Amino acid sequence: MDSITVIPGDGIGPEVVECALQVLDVLGIGLSADVLDHVCADRYRRDGLALNEADLARVSASSAVLLGAIGRPDLEETDYVRGVLLSLRHSFDLYANCRPVRLWHDRLSPLRDPASRMLDCVIVRENTEGLYSGIGGNLRTSSPQEVAIDADINTWHGVSRILDYAFFTARREVCLVDKANAVRAGGRLWQECWRRSAERHPETATRHLYIDAAAMKLVTEPGRFDVIVASNSYGDILSDLAAALAGGIGLAPSASLNPESGFGLFEPVHGSAPDIAGQGIANPFACLLTAGLMIRHLGYKTEAAAIDAAVAGSIAAGRVTPDLGGSLSTREVTRAVLAAL
Repeated sequence: MDSITVIPGDGIGPEVVECALQVLDVLGIGLSADVLDHVCADRYRRDGLALNEADLARVSASSAVLLGAIGRPDLEETDYVRGVLLSLRHSFDLYANCRPVRLWHDRLSPLRDPASRMLDCVIVRENTEGLYSGIGGNLRTSSPQEVAIDADINTWHGVSRILDYAFFTARREVCLVDKANAVRAGGRLWQECWRRSAERHPETATRHLYIDAAAMKLVTEPGRFDVIVASNSYGDILSDLAAALAGGIGLAPSASLNPESGFGLFEPVHGSAPDIAGQGIANPFACLLTAGLMIRHLGYKTEAAAIDAAVAGSIAAGRVTPDLGGSLSTREVTRAVLAAL
């Protein structure tokens, strides 16, 4: 029996995680869930603890983590979010962030031309280096002479392994996105690692775009993309753009993986959405699809496909929350998916 760690978190996190656990339960695959509902903003506010060693020990005893959402507006200036998410990423070396993006129904696309709407790709984002590595600081804070520095960290090891994982994920093509023409040092490293990785995978087509061109092409030719691989910050930006083209972040799942150990953190992209928390209107689809990613990763491919089909059927029938143009509540949408399953 596989064991998973569940961190409901903050805002709409507990609401959508409850829905995901109901779906996993009805599938009957026998997952055992260790729920860490104390890892949340309230505990951090009270005790100053984000994720401690005891919590990490419980996580390490499982096969994967299902996380709802982390974050609250009154804690934006603290290390709370980094203390949870970056602690998990670095403790388990979850270097490959994988965000599949699919247009689930034609009516959800914001693009005017039906012929341009097709989107079915995966954005592979380096998850432990880059601008989000936390290296840097401020000098002469809050003065007219203040200097702020954030270092963009790229290593041969880190870049090479994310590129190889992108090739492993690809069906037909890998597109590298960078800004090597302007960001020279890191760009040179990415380009050299890219050349060598492509030589190791001659069976897969390759393409290269600068980040500005890639953003444009995602809007004008989204159907051309199969796998996009990019640095931490570029991948973060492109994945949200792609999610908007597919109907919004309420449909966006993600996985942060260590392909060597097999361990993964699975999290819907939408965040804690404090403005709608507690109203019962949060879209559960992203978390349900994230749960599907997780069980597919654990080997339950048939059951994962059943979740995808149930979500697609619910969307096609208009059984959706207000953000997708419907009128159903979070629980009503979940009941529709459960009925389909």
